[in-house]
Amino acid sequence: MIFTDSHCHLTMSDADAVLARARAAGIRGFVVPGTKLEDAPEAVAVAQKHADVWAAVGFHPHEAKDCDDTAFAEIERLSAQPRVVAIGECGLDYHYMHSPRETQIAVFERHLDLAKRVDKPIIVHNRESAEDMVNILGNSGARGILHSFTESEEIARKFIDAGYYISFSGIVTFRTAEPLRACAKALPHDRVLIETDTPFLAPVPYRGRDNEPAYVIKVAELLATLWGISVEEVAAITTANFEKAFGVTLSS
Repeated sequence: MIFTDSHCHLTMSDADAVLARARAAGIRGFVVPGTKLEDAPEAVAVAQKHADVWAAVGFHPHEAKDCDDTAFAEIERLSAQPRVVAIGECGLDYHYMHSPRETQIAVFERHLDLAKRVDKPIIVHNRESAEDMVNILGNSGARGILHSFTESEEIARKFIDAGYYISFSGIVTFRTAEPLRACAKALPHDRVLIETDTPFLAPVPYRGRDNEPAYVIKVAELLATLWGISVEEVAAITTANFEKAFGVTLSS
């Protein structure tokens, strides 16, 4: 039984230690996203050190204001590295607005263009920006993953129709997340991924702790309950989806 973590910020953790604990728990595939110019090379370095870890490179919407031509040229250079399987984390965040809306959109569209040119999926951050996100992705011609999804089933199906996977984090286990659980229950299983967003969003019963990839099993267990299947089946489904989404093959 193999589990995967489609989004874990191991550049913010003791990567070797948390990976060891995750592997002991049966996790065998990890994607480490960059969020800015400073940590993108670190994400690549973690992936280069571990055969079951891959990287993504990009600018988080909070950091979009710092994504000038020189910085983006470095992201583009890193995107050609063999262990880089996706572009991101990038997208839109209208909650904190650490970067102006127009800047976020322009930088996101630049990432989408890069993802199409290098033929890699894009890892999308979407917070309180669903209307713009649906319009942008629906017309982009790119493919990818909506990370740490928190929207409705209706919005999820629009993204799926545009060719995207929906990735659920520990949020789906939270007491207040009943609408999100209803969404997760209804979606086609072959378009669902699981993640931790390490070190953030630890699932129940680990709330209040730093999150880590070993805890992704709690998301899988929740999906097993919602879907009425075994956790072993959830592991098989989401691992197959992980391999297809990122174009990788996991060793057994």
